Amino acid sequence: MDAINFLDIRFLDILDIVLVAVLLFYIFKLIKGTAAINIFIGIAIIYLIWKLTQALEMELLSDILGKFLGGGFIALIIVFQQEIRKFLLMLGSTNFATKKGFMKKFSFFNTEIAPNDHIDIIVSFCEEMSRIKTGVLIVLERNNSLEFVKITGDKMHIEVNKPILKSIFYKNSPLHDGAVVIENNVITATRVILPIDNTIEIPAHFGLRHRAALGITVRSDALSIVVSEETGQISYINNGAFILFEDGNELIEIIKDDLN
Repeated sequence: MDAINFLDIRFLDILDIVLVAVLLFYIFKLIKGTAAINIFIGIAIIYLIWKLTQALEMELLSDILGKFLGGGFIALIIVFQQEIRKFLLMLGSTNFATKKGFMKKFSFFNTEIAPNDHIDIIVSFCEEMSRIKTGVLIVLERNNSLEFVKITGDKMHIEVNKPILKSIFYKNSPLHDGAVVIENNVITATRVILPIDNTIEIPAHFGLRHRAALGITVRSDALSIVVSEETGQISYINNGAFILFEDGNELIEIIKDDLN
């Protein structure tokens, strides 16, 4: 009889398991590569131990762990505030609801692989600007809509190519100030004013351009590339973390991997 009951699985049970799996996968993808991933894994381990103590009827330990998990909800909101902000922004994003369908935002439902040849152009352009110490700030849009920052600049619809990028970031160009937003292989906005995050400590030698690049990556899932006007150093920012690069080929591979 127990075996029969065990096999008596409803469609809603399967759907419940699939939805939880999708949710956990997306949360993992959201916090992958950040310090939050270790906290998430720790909470998952405590939860599994709690369920095990319940199954083994270890009442005292089960009660302690249950109260810890139940009372830690507010602490989780504080610890994961940036990730929760990104998740809610993703849910409310117009891109998320309209572009290629809801389920295709999850990579294992997406059978189409977007070409990322424009990344080679962008990185090659940044290397040229690095040699002549010309400031560059490029934002690569992913799943979250960046409409809230595009409205601060000039909307465009130009396919990415090196001459266009040079004309934008030429020092005497009227489009030089601010950021350029690129979606897939299209420049969608120039002269964009990005949000500045003053709550996160960054090295003193990083200027306003770097702080702006940091601000957009902690408020969305966008990626940023910065070329310092003072040193020519190329910086790549993803999820609020800086990576400094000397090898353009390595940077291309990392950006393409993050975009997929």
